[in-house]
Amino acid sequence: MAEAERAKPVTLGKREDLTALPLVTIDPADARDHDDAVYAHADDDPANAGGHVVWVAIADVAHYVTPGSKLDREARKRGNSTYFPDRVVPMLPEALSGDLCSLHEGAVRPCMAVRMVLNDKGRKISHRFTRGLMKSVASLNYIQTQAAEDGKPDAQTEPLLKTVIAPLYAAYGAALKERANRQPLHLDLPERKIELSDEGRVTSVAFRDRFDAHKLIEEFMILANVCAAETLEARKQPFLYRVHEEPSPEKLDSLREVVQAAGLVLAKGQVLKTQHLNKLLDAAAGTDNSEIISMSVLRSMTQAYYAPTNFGHFGLNLRRYGHFTSPIRRYADLIVHRALISAHGWGNDGLSPEDVEAMEELGEAISFTERRSMLAERDTNDRYLAAFLSERVGNEFEGKISGIARFGLFVKLNETGADGLVPISTLGREYFSHDADAQTLTGDKSRLVLRLGQKATVRLAEAVPVTGGLMFELLAVDGKPLPKTGGGSGRKYGKGKPRKGRKVQRRGRGT
Repeated sequence: MAEAERAKPVTLGKREDLTALPLVTIDPADARDHDDAVYAHADDDPANAGGHVVWVAIADVAHYVTPGSKLDREARKRGNSTYFPDRVVPMLPEALSGDLCSLHEGAVRPCMAVRMVLNDKGRKISHRFTRGLMKSVASLNYIQTQAAEDGKPDAQTEPLLKTVIAPLYAAYGAALKERANRQPLHLDLPERKIELSDEGRVTSVAFRDRFDAHKLIEEFMILANVCAAETLEARKQPFLYRVHEEPSPEKLDSLREVVQAAGLVLAKGQVLKTQHLNKLLDAAAGTDNSEIISMSVLRSMTQAYYAPTNFGHFGLNLRRYGHFTSPIRRYADLIVHRALISAHGWGNDGLSPEDVEAMEELGEAISFTERRSMLAERDTNDRYLAAFLSERVGNEFEGKISGIARFGLFVKLNETGADGLVPISTLGREYFSHDADAQTLTGDKSRLVLRLGQKATVRLAEAVPVTGGLMFELLAVDGKPLPKTGGGSGRKYGKGKPRKGRKVQRRGRGT
């Protein structure tokens, strides 16, 4: 922290002066830092009629976090920032992440930028990187940016509508054509937003809205990441790829069982490509099985990781990919920035010999910290959801069966997206056989078949905030009450508070 406090603003020096470019940041309204800015305009080159020029400028964290420094050692240990509903555990101290490295409106900031030229069909035809100095003309959020594009600008976006916002959307429209040709996975799962009061109590749980403004930024960040990987590979510069390998045959077999149970098809006996999964996702879109199919496709995927060897990125359907756009919150991006510095000879703050020598171990370490943060964020959200629902024990909810296990089934609530367990012992006085391949539970007397994606009405029996565990009683499936099988399970859940000391079994991750 002392090292960060001693950091000073950057002067132009040998950097390219980009302060005249009307770059803007577009982030969530509650963003804690701003590490990427964008600008686009029509290409004035007659040889590229209808084309676009897109600039992506990223905070130059490498200038402040140099190899071997105390900041560097701590950032490497943390690996990434971790985000919770009420706070962030940052990779870098606030003096950097929230100030000197953050691309605040009107502030002159050092950056690494890439200028990308797209043709009228959105295909990238050239790019170049530079180390520069920039000044954001506006810090915008997704909601106001989308509102401006939809014809409802506010006082901040009105002056930027024709010169900044409209050209960004025009370039994005072209980029969408190339994206359609590339066929990345059509996974767009809803994201929960947990709102807390000043006292730390959950006031609401809702799903975040997704606008074209979100997708615009994502698409330009992906393009910039591809450019970084292409440049470094061409210059034979070691760096960390973002690797996402294709699903294993075992996981694909499990996915086919779920797909067949939903009345859909995923062909067998061919080399799997993203276009095959997209055909499946598109067939399920708009149906009751849409979310279950999307979740099942996601679960069939391998875990992405960082490595100095390239195995491609299956989900994005890209041959080479590296993380370049978020160095404030990801150490992998800082390594890519240093690699670009070394590759272009921009200074003595590029990759150190130790960085190069330990690249594989570094990739493994920050892949681990990423998974650690994901689990911490997920578990925290589960606990907040359980706390939110603990005052509604005994209430009935609508949801869908989201998981099948030998010991019961899981139901995801429509209202909050919370997952809870229905123990098999509460399903009635009959034996339920579990088919792990088909992902079903079948009653031996009633012949009731419980499967993924079925609509379920449940009563909340228990909610334990300290573990994040939820327990449900299943009342109806697909609108039909459970069949009578001889007097119930011998154990009933009623309204009121759960008994103290009971442990709630939680759903395993990665199922």
